[in-house]
Amino acid sequence: MLFLAFNSSAQELLTRDEAMKLALQHNYDIQVAQKSVETAKSNASIYNSGYLPSATASGSGQLTYNAGKNETVQGTQEFDPTDAYSYNASVGLNYVIFNGLGRMYNYKQLKEQHNLTELQAKQIIENTVLQLSSSYFQIAQLSESVGILESALEVSKKRLQRAQYGYEYGQGTQLDILNAEVDVNNDSINLLNTVQQLSNAKRNLNLIMGRALDKDFQVDTNVVFNMASPSEELTKKALERNVQIEQTKSQLRNSEFAIKASRSGWFPSLSANAAYAYQGQNNPNGAFLTGSESYGPQAGLSLSWNIFDGGTTKTRVQNAKIALETQKIQQERTALTVQRDVLNAYDSYQNALFVLQAQLANLATTQRNFERSNEMYKQSQITSIEFRQAQLNMLNAQSSLSQAKYNAKNAELQLKQLAGILLEE
Repeated sequence: MLFLAFNSSAQELLTRDEAMKLALQHNYDIQVAQKSVETAKSNASIYNSGYLPSATASGSGQLTYNAGKNETVQGTQEFDPTDAYSYNASVGLNYVIFNGLGRMYNYKQLKEQHNLTELQAKQIIENTVLQLSSSYFQIAQLSESVGILESALEVSKKRLQRAQYGYEYGQGTQLDILNAEVDVNNDSINLLNTVQQLSNAKRNLNLIMGRALDKDFQVDTNVVFNMASPSEELTKKALERNVQIEQTKSQLRNSEFAIKASRSGWFPSLSANAAYAYQGQNNPNGAFLTGSESYGPQAGLSLSWNIFDGGTTKTRVQNAKIALETQKIQQERTALTVQRDVLNAYDSYQNALFVLQAQLANLATTQRNFERSNEMYKQSQITSIEFRQAQLNMLNAQSSLSQAKYNAKNAELQLKQLAGILLEE
């Protein structure tokens, strides 16, 4: 017993806030989501916008070695094998001045895609918080269940001992001993199964937090409820902050940018270019021009206008408009769905709080009944079966209260997620 007490006190007391911090740092789903945000941020940088000019450098050289002859009206002139070479190098700069504002709206789409990716990462974080909280409260409930079953087992062992003493002194029967032994065995099995479930739940929470699976800990079983807002206020917050609604707004803005970017195909494109080039050559013997060399800067403007592209731009614009209308429909559906979910979650939360209060009252009643039954059993005024029934009633009431407490807290967190205020904690 001393060893067990020391081992229990040596376990880490893990609060839900500490578990949240570990999950935000090490959870694998959150890490993957963060990498997606980094990729979207890189795509939305100025280097991928088309606003920066492009610079190129090129160079080439060629060497030939040949012989030949020239034929003219004066006759034929042959020349011996000799070498000839040519070379050139240039550095150029090109910048698109105007392309129908397509570059600007494409860049806005990239930024909006970055914003959308952040919202998707936020949704993953919210889901992870809910998953972690559910797992944390499951461990808390199982821990309470272990304590409840340990107390029940202790009561059953004392009852077995009492039945054995009573049989030895002629105040009981062998049947009382057998019934007590069966109850001790059942309580032991229930305790063993619950301890195993608790171990599995701890491994699951360790996985969510991204740490060693075999790390043992204890959890805080105290629960505080802090949701006092009416359903109307929560619904209003949901329409403003719910991550699903925020995503539909982002997608709607992206569709509007897509329409404007598609219209750029109807406008001309103007570019400016500048370069510095150097080239030269040395011709073989017998050539009219034995060598040449040139170098210097170059600059110019180029204008292009695809007057008719076969209707490609018109098709893109039309499809972008259809996508915008589709997105508006989805936004309306999402808003209505979220309002329904908030109202349902609010009713579920209120019902869970009522059940919690009812279970508190039920536990008080079963405790009084058990205490009275215990006294009557000691005075042999009731049978062991009746005492066992009183014990089971209290055991069920304790378990139901523990379950109701954590069900109410999970319902509160789900309501906060729908209202968009879960991460404010």
